[in-house]
Amino acid sequence: MPTPPLAGSTTGPTALRPLIDTVLTALQEGARRRDGPLPAGGPDTVAAHMRTALDPTIPEHGTGPHHALATLIGALTEGAADPADPLCAAHLHTPPLALATAADLAASALNPSMDSWDQAPAASTLEADTTRALAAEIYPHHPHPDALITTGGTEANQLALLLARERHGTIQTICGTNAHHSITRAAWLLGLPTPLTIPAPTGTIDLAALNDTLTRHQGHGPLLVTATAGTTDTGQIDPLTDIADLCHTHGAELHIDAAYGGPLLLSPTHRHKVNGLDRAHSVTLDLHKLGWQPASAGILAVPDHHHLHALHHQAPYLNADDDTHAGLPDLLGRSLRTTRRPDALKIAVTLQALGRTGLADLIDRTCTAAHHLADLITKTPTLDLYDRPTITTILFRPTDTDDHTVATIRRTLLTRGHAVLGRTHTQGRLWLKATLLNPYATPGDLQRLLDLVTHLANELTAPTEPAQATAPTEGSTHR
Repeated sequence: MPTPPLAGSTTGPTALRPLIDTVLTALQEGARRRDGPLPAGGPDTVAAHMRTALDPTIPEHGTGPHHALATLIGALTEGAADPADPLCAAHLHTPPLALATAADLAASALNPSMDSWDQAPAASTLEADTTRALAAEIYPHHPHPDALITTGGTEANQLALLLARERHGTIQTICGTNAHHSITRAAWLLGLPTPLTIPAPTGTIDLAALNDTLTRHQGHGPLLVTATAGTTDTGQIDPLTDIADLCHTHGAELHIDAAYGGPLLLSPTHRHKVNGLDRAHSVTLDLHKLGWQPASAGILAVPDHHHLHALHHQAPYLNADDDTHAGLPDLLGRSLRTTRRPDALKIAVTLQALGRTGLADLIDRTCTAAHHLADLITKTPTLDLYDRPTITTILFRPTDTDDHTVATIRRTLLTRGHAVLGRTHTQGRLWLKATLLNPYATPGDLQRLLDLVTHLANELTAPTEPAQATAPTEGSTHR
């Protein structure tokens, strides 16, 4: 077998070109074989197909690059849940833009490591300028806002709590029952007290209960309220300005988890929904949700770059003092990770290619599709709508069905490979959840999704015909 070529330098593109063609063919053929939003058959069937392609996982002699790429990528694609399919609508799992995916290929080929300038000379500048520009969108009236690239909302939320702890030594977190699970997990990881939980009976934080909690704990130590702009279950947005007012009154800090809803800032039509983001001490943003980036593309933004100084760390082989004094940028304080990818590249390419107006168009299209789906549900007498969508999340369920039937509908759609819907338990009932992130979903696609649900609900709840009794034949034993 010939020596495998490398991806970089001037010869790398020549080596990559035929391999990319093989990859693209495998992606296309795998999707054609799947022919839907996810593979049919359930976990055992999918696992068996994948293991057949892998067998043996580590062969004694290699099969060659084209065979390996075609076999494994084809099998992976055939067995994938495809977020680009309009009927794949369960999670905050976006269909990535082709241009962002192409940029990610370049990032992999160049392979800069964002932990020292001499590994990422140009990438370090691109990341710094891109993150500051995004931070300025959140904090337009602050002179020196900054942001860090994270693996997603979970890491960004953990960093927010870490920075608050480093400012105060310890801090009591207060969050709603609607908060993302990563808030409680971050408090545990950081050795902070268990968060105080505020009820959210309508899906958003109860302001009176928050005020009572802040009043009771004022003067007992530093407090950090975490609000949510786009909850995982219902997509609702906490009353950010009112919460910021309460935090100001009681001397508490505020972190806003806007992993889902933050990109609404880029839409003139929808940005009013996230008024108050600029009043937070930190904000989580996640562009591999409503930003159409391949994972990962998380952001933690702060109003002043000095707020990030607690993350400074020194490793002499990466950021020696004399190198820093001589002008080499120090990158270790930009993350808790050491080796990390230049995830800012795909974000920067998307911002450059589409601009604010292009991204706003995608956001507006997706929000419009969500409202159209809600309209279709309200016009269907056999379906119940939970509420109008705040962003792009819609909860619904077949009328007069129990929770067991709702859960069975979802699992049956999955195992048949027909649709991917989520599930949420709220207001004492289980609901099907459609999280729309495909800006090109058509009204026909949305109607097809509802038709699948209603037909399956009828199938599962239809009365069964009693079996007709037959007379025993001669010589048979009837028991």
